[in-house]
Amino acid sequence: MELRDTAKASDGHELSVTRYPAEGEAWGTLLVATAMGVRQDFYEPFARHCATRGLHVLTFDWRGMGASAPERLRGFETDLVTWAERDLGAMLREARALAPCLPAFALGHSLGGQLFGAAAESAGLAGIVTVTAGVGWYRHNDRMPFRVRLFWFVFLPLFTALLGYFPGKRLRMVGDLPAGVAWQWRRWSTRPEYVLSEGPAMRARYDALRVPMLGWSFEDDAIITKPAVDALHGFYRGASVERRHVAPRERGGERIGHFGFFQRGIGEGLWTETIAWLRAGVPA
Repeated sequence: MELRDTAKASDGHELSVTRYPAEGEAWGTLLVATAMGVRQDFYEPFARHCATRGLHVLTFDWRGMGASAPERLRGFETDLVTWAERDLGAMLREARALAPCLPAFALGHSLGGQLFGAAAESAGLAGIVTVTAGVGWYRHNDRMPFRVRLFWFVFLPLFTALLGYFPGKRLRMVGDLPAGVAWQWRRWSTRPEYVLSEGPAMRARYDALRVPMLGWSFEDDAIITKPAVDALHGFYRGASVERRHVAPRERGGERIGHFGFFQRGIGEGLWTETIAWLRAGVPA
């Protein structure tokens, strides 16, 4: 049975977490890093599935998001680098603590998969899986170019400046975001080098990560396209990367898109393949 709890980021900030103990004999631990604006509850079916297959699983909400959000976002200070260095790094340690003697893995959805290179603790992982995680540069998106430009150059800067946070829930765009997250995300997404625009030190972190990686992308994803996913995995120049790009017609024709991987029925075959990939990296 899962346990809803809190855990401290590296600076002591309390984050909402959910722990899913492995059923039967455990063989690893898994951290799930969520997408921008997506609550950890969304990943519950996937986390439970992994727990029934022998993985201790930890999910969490970034500070300022979901159950880790304050009552008022206006004036709440955080940004994406803080999420990577203080939240993600600490949650990787927290997940590993579920069973310190077992191999530790991580899976990141969209933004979650973008930030592993920025967290030093990623170096200790036995494997990383990314799902629809790509460079957010707006020109990579040719599926809805007008909407993307309207978001980055009108809605996000206008409403963030007016309100002191981005009111994504009311606009039905992404979700409510702290101002520092919104502004940094916009800066990255208007530059082709995305997160690496933070400078040489950030590039060195991504270069230094030498961990096996599996990167999923889907042909019908209107938010993150295959070129964007390929570009992001190119940042991990020291890692051993396996890319799997799937067209829905190859999996029965049902829409997968940006979120389908984590939905029962649609994603369960993909879950089986993902767990098999993780299991293959564990010594007998």
